[in-house]
Amino acid sequence: MLTVDYDLLDVRAGMRVLDLGCGEGRHAFEAYRRGASVLAVDWGQHEVATTQEWLGAIAAAGEAPAGASAAVARGDLRALPVPDASVDRVIASEVLEHIPDDRAAFAEIARVLRPGGRVAVTVPRYGPERICWALSDAYHANEGGHIRIYRGDQLWERLATVGLQPTDTHHAHALHAPYWWLKCAVGVDRDTAAVRAYHRLLVWDLTRRPWLTRTAERLLDPLLGKSFVIYADKPATPAAQAATAATAATAATA
Repeated sequence: MLTVDYDLLDVRAGMRVLDLGCGEGRHAFEAYRRGASVLAVDWGQHEVATTQEWLGAIAAAGEAPAGASAAVARGDLRALPVPDASVDRVIASEVLEHIPDDRAAFAEIARVLRPGGRVAVTVPRYGPERICWALSDAYHANEGGHIRIYRGDQLWERLATVGLQPTDTHHAHALHAPYWWLKCAVGVDRDTAAVRAYHRLLVWDLTRRPWLTRTAERLLDPLLGKSFVIYADKPATPAAQAATAATAATAATA
């Protein structure tokens, strides 16, 4: 289940792609299959091991084209183990809401992107996420849980402040928002019949991708999409990057 639109991110063969907070690797896998040189980074040891295992399976199955490569590293998004201006694309999906010093993470994204590079950031959308928080403390108030809810303009400002130019936005996963409202309403740790039934629907949609649910989600995403996705470019010249940061700083203090 991909949250990022790879056509908007414009991932091409031969590019160096950094997947931050990779989880179990879903976005890294797609970049690898498209022929990129991928580095997937996460702090969790289990996540790193699982992503490494699945990347190896993709390679063994011959699903990655010649020239593609993939590696996994355990790392802190506030101090990435990556040289300056060394990657073409960065993906940070559903991770920044977990990081106390998120401004340091945004600065690191800008640092490692090469001039002309692009980043895709996804976070839980404000409205659906606010409902989850209202229904259940257990949903977010736990070790490693969500510590903030972003508004779209806040995310735009974070990117612009570090010299990145936001471009496109969209929403994703409308069918997942009611599932999490249901989980929060009955208790996130309770496996009720209703929760199981809804989960089966999501698995069916993911594996079969039927016209009915795909069309419904596309129509509902602007209203109920659980994730907010924003894309931003790193200007090709230092002067343009500085101008973007200065504009963001002025707007933030106005």
